[in-house]
Amino acid sequence: MPFSHPHPAEPPQRVTLEGRFVRIEPLDPERHGRHLWQEMEGHDALWDYMAYGPFDDQAAFQVWLNQRAKLTDPLAFAIIEISSGRALGVATLMEIRPEHGVIEIGHILFSPAMQRTACSTEAVYLLMQYAFKTLGNRRFEWKCNAQNAPSWRAALRFGFTHEGVFRNHMITKGRNRDTAWFSITDREWPLRQQAFEQWLSPDNFTEAGQQKTSLSTLNNAG
Repeated sequence: MPFSHPHPAEPPQRVTLEGRFVRIEPLDPERHGRHLWQEMEGHDALWDYMAYGPFDDQAAFQVWLNQRAKLTDPLAFAIIEISSGRALGVATLMEIRPEHGVIEIGHILFSPAMQRTACSTEAVYLLMQYAFKTLGNRRFEWKCNAQNAPSWRAALRFGFTHEGVFRNHMITKGRNRDTAWFSITDREWPLRQQAFEQWLSPDNFTEAGQQKTSLSTLNNAG
């Protein structure tokens, strides 16, 4: 498949994206804060590789949410489980460079109830589809602490290509961070989109909700 002609992209907006399992909507601390705190309270390991958190109480968490919701880069979204109506996670679009057609998904906080479920996979898919199809980006990035093995595995499962490690890239919470870089390009997106949609299809799940074919297998087949 030939490379696309270089072109700029549109900047992301505070939109709502609807899927089968989740709805992604602009982060609203007043509407989403209570559920998010209930889902994340006591799970301090969620914040191990973040530059912030964990928070001592809901008030401190709410202050952080209020600050986060005002930003345009990173642009924060809440992830709502459709079946329950509860906010189970947060993700952002960030490092937004529309002049180059480049954008990143980051600051991902999936509560334990959301991890390793169809909700988490569909949330990433919806944001990726928005970045490529609606905004016209050429490159979609994923970065993580190189020691964050779950995030590294997730990137590969979602079909990202590992591009390398930036050594001594940051200092977070007083510790060195080597950063692993991953990407998907617009040339690769049609096959990745097909894999996501095949995985998310009702036909790919048993009556008990177990997957029949893994997303990694579908991405590797492409």
